[in-house]
Amino acid sequence: MLQEFKKFIARGNVVDLAVGVIIGAAFGNIVTSLVNNIFTPLIGIVFGGVDFSRLSITIGDANIMYGAFIQSVFDFLITAVCLFIVVKVMNRFNSDLHKIGKKGKKDEEEKEILPPKPADILLLEEIRDLLKENKKGAKKK
Repeated sequence: MLQEFKKFIARGNVVDLAVGVIIGAAFGNIVTSLVNNIFTPLIGIVFGGVDFSRLSITIGDANIMYGAFIQSVFDFLITAVCLFIVVKVMNRFNSDLHKIGKKGKKDEEEKEILPPKPADILLLEEIRDLLKENKKGAKKK
C-alpha cells in the first residue's frame, strides 16, 4: 500500500493539482484584497458608507447578527463580479495570444522548406523538360 501511495503522489496530476491549489489560494488573497481595499470603499462612497455587519436583533439572551450574514453575501457578490471580470479579461487575453500563435504557425507551415531532390530525380526532370522543348520546336517547323 505504501508503494502505491508513493506512485500516486509521484504522478504528475497530483503535483499539478497541488500547484493549482496553492496558486488559487494566492489568487484568492489578491481578489479579496482587491474587493476589501478598492471596490468596497468605492461602493461605500456611492452608497453612503453602508455597513450591514453591525445589524443585529436580540431574542432573549441570543444576539442574532443577521447584518454580518448580509455583509458576507454582499462581499461574496462583489468578489464574484470582480473575479468574473478578471477571468473574462484573462480569457480575452489568452484568446488573442492563441490567435497570434495560430497565425505564426500558419506562416511557419507556408515557409516550410522541402528537402532537396535526389540527383537522379533532377536529371529525369531535366530530360523531361528537354523533350517538351523538342516537341514544341518540332510543331513550329
